[in-house]
Amino acid sequence: MLFLIGTFGLNFPIFISTMSATVFHAGAGQYGLLTSIMAVGSIAGALVAAGRAKPRIALLLGAAAIFGFGCALAAITPNRLLFGLVLLIIGVSAQTFTISTNSLVQLSTEPVMRGRVMAILLAVYLGGAPIGAPIVGWVADRFGPRWALGVGAAAGLAAAMVAIRYLTKHGALRVRIDLERHRFIQGCRLENSADAARPRCRRD
Repeated sequence: MLFLIGTFGLNFPIFISTMSATVFHAGAGQYGLLTSIMAVGSIAGALVAAGRAKPRIALLLGAAAIFGFGCALAAITPNRLLFGLVLLIIGVSAQTFTISTNSLVQLSTEPVMRGRVMAILLAVYLGGAPIGAPIVGWVADRFGPRWALGVGAAAGLAAAMVAIRYLTKHGALRVRIDLERHRFIQGCRLENSADAARPRCRRD
């Protein structure tokens, strides 16, 4: 999840600068204002992440999904005001995701292996940017900055799908499909009961 978002999603200097210059036809001052708005969102996201003793995969799922939808919404915003408001949401979700990922990996790793695991994590996080930035920059130059934001949106949604796959595989998320509706149940297994309309839920 961190590789996908870190490589193709966290390219905000490209996203904001190209949107400011080529879509909204603004100058350096407007670019600085939009960057500051996103920084406010990042601070808020850091506070949200710091408020949790131990983050869970479900939090990463939510942050990745919000990040993906936020980038998609930013790609279709018609003016600078709405773009700035969406950047606020993206900043919250991006910072929540990155800090929670760091915390989750450290807290779920044995102390004797923590240094090596964190080295791999940093290699994934920092090593992805040199790969993704040229690709995102080429998309922005060739197809436009809105399509570059679309790449970030796809990365966020793909990371969310990875989290859904993980939760489903390890039993934390079970899906029951019937003819009338779709229900997602976290940490719960449905059992048959005497009342068919109200199946019992047994915790794993």
